[in-house]
Amino acid sequence: MATLKKHRWLISIAIGAIFCIVAVQELTVRRAQAVSDSSYEELETFANVLAIVQKNYVEPVTTKQLINGAITGMLASLDPHSAYLTPELYKDLQIETRGSFGGLGIEITIKNGVLTVVSPIEDTPAYKAGIKPNDQIIKINSNYTKDMTLTDAVKAMRGPKGSKITLTIHREGVPELFAVPMIRDVIKIKSVKAKELPGGYDYIRVSTFQEHTDDDVEAALQKFNKENNGKIKGLVLDLRDDPGGLLNQAVHVADDFLDGGMIVYTEGRLESQKQKYLSHKKSDFYDYPMVVLVNGGSASASEIVAGALQDHRRAAIVGTQTFGKGSVQTILPLDDKSALRLTTARYFTPNGRSIQAVGITPDVVVEQPKLIQASAEVPGDQDDETIRESDLPHHFTNRQFNPNGTSPAAPQPKSGDKNQEAAVLPHPKPAKDVQLDKAIYLLKHWKTFQEQLAKSENLASR
Repeated sequence: MATLKKHRWLISIAIGAIFCIVAVQELTVRRAQAVSDSSYEELETFANVLAIVQKNYVEPVTTKQLINGAITGMLASLDPHSAYLTPELYKDLQIETRGSFGGLGIEITIKNGVLTVVSPIEDTPAYKAGIKPNDQIIKINSNYTKDMTLTDAVKAMRGPKGSKITLTIHREGVPELFAVPMIRDVIKIKSVKAKELPGGYDYIRVSTFQEHTDDDVEAALQKFNKENNGKIKGLVLDLRDDPGGLLNQAVHVADDFLDGGMIVYTEGRLESQKQKYLSHKKSDFYDYPMVVLVNGGSASASEIVAGALQDHRRAAIVGTQTFGKGSVQTILPLDDKSALRLTTARYFTPNGRSIQAVGITPDVVVEQPKLIQASAEVPGDQDDETIRESDLPHHFTNRQFNPNGTSPAAPQPKSGDKNQEAAVLPHPKPAKDVQLDKAIYLLKHWKTFQEQLAKSENLASR
């Protein structure tokens, strides 16, 4: 115990860093009032390591450096989505959720130790430069990304508008590494785009769920209603390559299309983490035909929306299997203006499905043509090696998971639609968006599709 007494001040720092409990979505920190004896014993080892490193490491290191590194490693060891946010990164996150930040506009993760692209965000430098889902980022400028943390990678790619950056990319099917030079910009994400489709149908594209996404969706719906004398003929909601975002925005968007009932519920260890989110009954609700487009880049909040609309049979889900992120992260601010992004709950669809590491199975599976080259403009262009939650290290397992890859009660895809073989195109831009074409086809033949779906469900229940 002599060593413990000698480094009592180090242990106090560690306790303050490790055993902070922050009230969910509050700006205050409640210190843990009791620490078990076994925790003190483990902290003695931590204090010993800290002292040894400070004394013997080849270069001087501060206590703050080592504590920050320990906290970063602790959070990273839990799951792919928990992380320690330095004051600078926490500030960036707050700016990002408002839809404006400086950088490239790229969603990344680490797969098998390699920095890998989940999806670029539309109309950003990364998107315009042709960065693709599943691209491996080997270097950021002259710095190799091997063993680089997500936090460090994000920090390296962020920067002031007009500054230059080069990513060295490895892409499946391309024999050589290639460099992609880009110029950073202020990423002002317009998360919602709307337009009219051929045949009098309407289209809403949601690229991410940020502040005011629901307001923009409601504005688009009001515009469509006005143009169609209060009755939308049919709608396509495009959630492809939408990496998610704010839970409350997903709930509000789903509520726009439902007339009462459960949207999603969450379960965690604490009572405060057990929440139910419900849709409101509407006096003027109109159940118009609706198709939701998804793919392997549709994650988290976009899966909440797709799962709710699928369980209520409000919309047909078309595309490919989604990412499979069925967990909820809470931002827990600390006293020094840093924060923890901590996984605090799992979420479930209205029918009780967990999509964790499984994803949403479309009602109609339609593969988008595969591309080898960059710079395609149609969402959903990916190869067969799409990164999913189940590929990430330390991901949560799905307790409902079955060997056949589906969750209980998950609607099964129509087998006839799996026969659309994806072809490699010599030109980087596909001639057609086959998934959107399928959506329009279903809207045109909505009654027939609903009858076929009802028959298949009756056969499955026997």
